[in-house]
Order: sequence, then structure tokens, then C-alpha cells
Amino acid sequence: MIGVDLGTTNVRIHVKGKGVMLREPAVIAVVKGTTDVKAVGQDAYRMLGRTPGNITAVRPMADGVIADYTLTEKMLKAFISKVLTGANRLLRPNIMVCIPSGITEVEKRAVLQAVNEIGARKAFLIEEPVAGAIGAGINIADPVGSMVIDIGGGTTDIAIISMGGIVVSESLRIAGNTFDRDLMAFVKAQHNLLIGDRTAEEIKRTVGAATVAGDDEERSMEVRGRDLIDGMPKSITITTDDVVRSLASSLDKIGAGVRKVLEQAPPELVSDVIERGIVMTGGGAKLRNLDAYLRRVTNIPVAVAETPEDCVVLGTAKALDMSHVLQDARSTVLRY
Repeated sequence: MIGVDLGTTNVRIHVKGKGVMLREPAVIAVVKGTTDVKAVGQDAYRMLGRTPGNITAVRPMADGVIADYTLTEKMLKAFISKVLTGANRLLRPNIMVCIPSGITEVEKRAVLQAVNEIGARKAFLIEEPVAGAIGAGINIADPVGSMVIDIGGGTTDIAIISMGGIVVSESLRIAGNTFDRDLMAFVKAQHNLLIGDRTAEEIKRTVGAATVAGDDEERSMEVRGRDLIDGMPKSITITTDDVVRSLASSLDKIGAGVRKVLEQAPPELVSDVIERGIVMTGGGAKLRNLDAYLRRVTNIPVAVAETPEDCVVLGTAKALDMSHVLQDARSTVLRY
């Protein structure tokens, strides 16, 4: 049995009995104008922005859903073959894939079709906040409200879960990749400097923060790019305060989404959430002081799960053994 976190930025695969066997960027490099694969994962990621004219490196997933069906299928097939070795290559495994809670039926079918095409015996889907909650160690079968915020690369999924199912949820196409684009736009507007995705991601990880806490030291880093005025290379210094300013609008939208879910939830479940707190999962949860920012927005304790980037794939794998609980919760798990 295999659990797959098919993310916009990264793909993680868990094999039962072996743990998380693969963590690689969701990138594929192909010969331009064809589907002839040159590299996938980490090898393809190194090519982003550096390929010659006849090769293109792309992310086939966008905002949590499949943007290029053929390339997604080829990428998944390559990743699955990496984790299934020896005699296991001959087996047709059960595969469970996580999806954002707000995607359409057509988008769900596209994911299922891609999984079936790569040779799955049975294909299952599970919503990301449910998988994240399971992976974070929350007993979702309990008749109490648990609130999870899963911040990935393409989507932020906010949900209150009770008795194995989602009671109220909100899915926003604002997440880690949006933060990168915000940083690129800020640097362009403030410094007339053009930087790429990878540089923006490095800024976010090195000096990034959602808010400046009182005891935080101001961090800074040198950033290199192309001057938009004369086209020459140029270096500038970016600080934590710059990042906080650039991310403010996107973080406000996430905060509004969290408030909306709390406003729509039954009062008994909100009471549970106040008592138990909010759990954050996903790679985006590692943005410095994001828990403090959401705590200020909601007046509710917020905690980041242990290894938040792996919570969804771990929960996806565990959910394969909990299908009887999840099937009772209005098709949280879908099988085709």
C-alpha cells in the first residue's frame, strides 16, 4: 500500500512498512514540444531556469491540481518506479492520494485517472486537512472538533474535523508558491530587480517571517538578480521586515479564511477548538512566526505539528488502514 502527497511543489511517497521513501520536487524536464522525459524530481529541479532551448523544465501541478495531465502521469510513474524495487515492481499496489478539500469533481477524476494509469490496483482520494490531522497524531474519529490548517505549495486548506469527517472547510489557492510570487513582485517594485522562483524561496526560508516578534532579531541576506533599468547584474540586501511587508496581503487572506471557518462552525465545535487549539501542517507552516500571527488573528492557541511537511503523506498512508472510519464520514475517502 502506497500513500502519495501529490503536492504543487513537492511529491512525497510513503510505502507501508518502509516509511517515507521519496521526497522530491514536483518538477519534470522534457524535450520541448514532446513528452520525451529527460529528468524528474531533484534532477529536473536543478534545471529550472537553466535549460537549453530544446529542453523545458516545468511543474505539472498548479494550485494543488493537475495542470498538465500527461506530464503528471509520467512524473508519478517515474516516482512510483523509484520506490518499488525488485519483485515489488510486479505488484499492483493500492494507492491513496491526497487532494485539496475544495477541488471540483472533474479535478478529482483527473487525479484518479492518472493514478489508475500508472497501474494502481485500487485508487483512493483523501482531503489534505484530514490526512494532515491523522499524520499530526489527532484522533479524528473522536466526537470532538479538531481544527487543522494545512499550508502547502499551491493551496491552504482550513478545516474543522469531527467523527472522521470535515464539518466546515475552506480551500484557498494561496500558499507557499504565492509567498514566493509576492516576494518576487516586492523586489521588482521596490528595487527594480528581477529574481527567480528559487531565489524567492531561499529568501523566504532564510530571512522570512509572518510577523516580527518582540524577541526576534532582524535577519538579512544578499540577493542577486538582473537590474530592470540597465539589464546588468545587481545585488541588494533583503531584511525580515521586507518579507513581512511583502507577505502581508496574502497572510491577511489566510487569516480571513480561518475566521470564516470558525464563524461557520457549530458553537460546540468552536468550543472544542478553543480548548484544544489549532494545528498547522504542511511545508508552509514552517514560515517563521506564522503560528504567532494566526494566534493573534484568532485568539486561539496555534501549534505547528512535528515534521509538518510530512504530516499529509504520513496521514495518507495511515488512512489506508482507517477506510472503514472515513467511509462512514460522507465519503471523505473516495474509491474508484
